[in-house]
Amino acid sequence: MLSIDPLVEPPNVRLSLPGSKSITNRALVVAGLANGESSLSGVLFSEDTHVMMDSLQKMGVKIRQNSNDQSVSIIGTGGRLQRPAETIWVHQSGTTARFCLPLAALCGQEVTIDGDQQIRNRPHEGLCKALESLGAQIEYLEVANSFPLVVNGKNLKGGQITLNGSISSQFISALLLAAPCFPDQLELNIEGDLVSRPYIDMTISVMQAFGAQAERVTDRRYVISPTGYQNSRYEIEPDASAASYFFAAAAISGGSVTVEGIGNQSIQGDTGFVGIIEKMGAKVTRLDHALSVTGTGSLAGIDVSMKEISDTVPTLAAIAPLASGSTAISDVAFIAKKESDRVTALITELRKIGVKAEKTETGMIIYPGEIQKGTIHTYDDHRIAMAFSILGLVVPGITLDSPQCVAKTFPSFFDVLDQLRVAGDAKLSILAIDGPAGSGKSTLAKQVAKQLGLEYLDTGAMYRSVAAVALAQSASLDDETGIAEIAGRINIQFTNGKVYVDDDDLTEAIRSPEVNAAVSKVAANPGVRSIMRRQQRSWARVRGGGVLEGRDIGSVVFPEAQLKVYVTATPEERARRRSLESGRSVEDIMEEILQRDTKDSTRDDSPLVADQEAVVIDTTGKTIQETSDYIEELFLQ
Repeated sequence: MLSIDPLVEPPNVRLSLPGSKSITNRALVVAGLANGESSLSGVLFSEDTHVMMDSLQKMGVKIRQNSNDQSVSIIGTGGRLQRPAETIWVHQSGTTARFCLPLAALCGQEVTIDGDQQIRNRPHEGLCKALESLGAQIEYLEVANSFPLVVNGKNLKGGQITLNGSISSQFISALLLAAPCFPDQLELNIEGDLVSRPYIDMTISVMQAFGAQAERVTDRRYVISPTGYQNSRYEIEPDASAASYFFAAAAISGGSVTVEGIGNQSIQGDTGFVGIIEKMGAKVTRLDHALSVTGTGSLAGIDVSMKEISDTVPTLAAIAPLASGSTAISDVAFIAKKESDRVTALITELRKIGVKAEKTETGMIIYPGEIQKGTIHTYDDHRIAMAFSILGLVVPGITLDSPQCVAKTFPSFFDVLDQLRVAGDAKLSILAIDGPAGSGKSTLAKQVAKQLGLEYLDTGAMYRSVAAVALAQSASLDDETGIAEIAGRINIQFTNGKVYVDDDDLTEAIRSPEVNAAVSKVAANPGVRSIMRRQQRSWARVRGGGVLEGRDIGSVVFPEAQLKVYVTATPEERARRRSLESGRSVEDIMEEILQRDTKDSTRDDSPLVADQEAVVIDTTGKTIQETSDYIEELFLQ
């Protein structure tokens, strides 16, 4: 569960967003089929793209990831993919599921593909029949035209085929991406009402960047020559679908949001979302490599076809009740076959919070009205979760029942969302105390909080609580996703000096030797840190401030804190203090402290560091009272 904190002030921010999921997955496929080594920059690292990389690696593609600078190096197969030794499991990634079907055919042997129930429920028939017409054999292991299935492309050839474009443009993109590695030329003709055309244009653009001869003869006829791909250095744009949420936030709050890296030169059709909210009344500024949206204080309803930018339908639907008139969204009936039945899901959740919404033949109509608080069921659909998060910025009381589903395409979504709150957070009375283990920061924080009359939050106890629950459930600390899910699921409360997790008193348990040994690994988990950061920020917002101590409070959690203090002491002094508390030898504790310092200061996510604006206080030889008096004096200046 996650309650969305409303904005205190309209945002005025410039954002750098993660790379496009759609471009990332296309570039991964093309680089994996190319000759030689390719370099991709601006790569999105999310559940969907990790599934794609894992699938490609199973088929012989060599991938070296560097999530720190969002890049990957790929040694391609020259179109000669290998038969995987095990089933390709696509989890919930529709893009991977569709793209892997023709890729599996290129292996020339039997390849089994399967995925979660959500994927089994989505349509694949048109793509499967197209592959069969090109000579591939497909065996359905349970239900016809559905996963799990076995693909055998030993007789795969090129040729002329016709594919219906009304279900999903991913069918077309999947064939196009693999076609340069077919034995013969592919002529692809499209019939029916073509949806999401910009994604096909994006596919062609990525293919051509790697040397493919891909020609759009007409809007409904493509010819792909069997030239293969050449290695390339390729930069991936920020995700325009993800940007839509922040543009919507500007439009409904009267704020201003600029997203860098996408603009007039973008190959993503979803940049067209800004044109919709511009017609509704927002001000839009377009540059070659940036887009800006500024809210004008009011939005009008609109009648709009979103056939070509359907991934942004949830964004528009979520803010539509705030418009002065009704909003009719048409030509999107096919989104009922996405991660959820998005038409039904959006209408259901809007009605839950008091909004009048009706289903139409090809979409929905949403009416303005007073919006009530409520808990939004996300349907494990990342776009439902992100869209209603934006509504929660201006409507108090919006809660998500399963916020962790955003990790599918945008793991850092809530961290970026918090960038919209920076101006409001700067007005909180925050005292941020950071420092290494044993430096005395916890004792100091409690004392200073008492002297200042502020509440105190022991953020270290939060990480310890996650570690304690993970150990109790025998969870593997190496399973970053699983540990992050635990962090997102449990409810941590501090009452009368005690720590409760889901109503269980874990005050003593979180200080056990086992938790001491595990907490560094848990605290280094990026997913856990993201969840803890947003809980810490929300705790302070509810109270109007507070004293928070940890290792990244002033540097990451509250960079605009009223006062930042970095408390330290010599390793010997820190070990001596811990020895007095525990009765263990100074030597043993010294070794642990030095190891913990190394782990905390070298982790990738939010390493322990003294913020450049922090007041550094060495507590060696000082009493708690004299140090706390000094910090109080600094805070009140």
